[in-house]
Amino acid sequence: MIIDVLQQLYERDLGKLRSEIEAYADEADLWKTAGEISNSGGNLSLHLVGNLRHFFGAVLGGTGYVRDRDNEFASGPVPRADLLAGVDSALADVTATLEKLSEADLEQTYPIEVFGHPMTTGYFLVHLATHLDYHLGQINYHRRLIGGNA
Repeated sequence: MIIDVLQQLYERDLGKLRSEIEAYADEADLWKTAGEISNSGGNLSLHLVGNLRHFFGAVLGGTGYVRDRDNEFASGPVPRADLLAGVDSALADVTATLEKLSEADLEQTYPIEVFGHPMTTGYFLVHLATHLDYHLGQINYHRRLIGGNA
């Protein structure tokens, strides 16, 4: 049951991430920062893709994805098409991993300690959804502020 809910949420919100990236009128705006906005929409997109591909794909799914978190915030400008391909890859990793998991797996301890203490896999996957939504809101605000559509 919760696995189906997680799948629906990740499909919805990664779809929204895709829409936000596509909604930047000028591709260069994806990489702009201003004032106290230190992370561009493009860098936040790279961060979300790296996060999900690592914690879902590599850790739980065994995909072999190797994350470079520092580069997620240092890269740019990456073509919009590459950002969109990354979102598609993240969704594929999330979907493939969730298809392999059982409800009992969600009650097990997540394989690595992320916050310095153990937590269940289910708890961490819900956390990752809230992390996605937090940054998705930042990207939406960034797009409207930088693009003049606030």
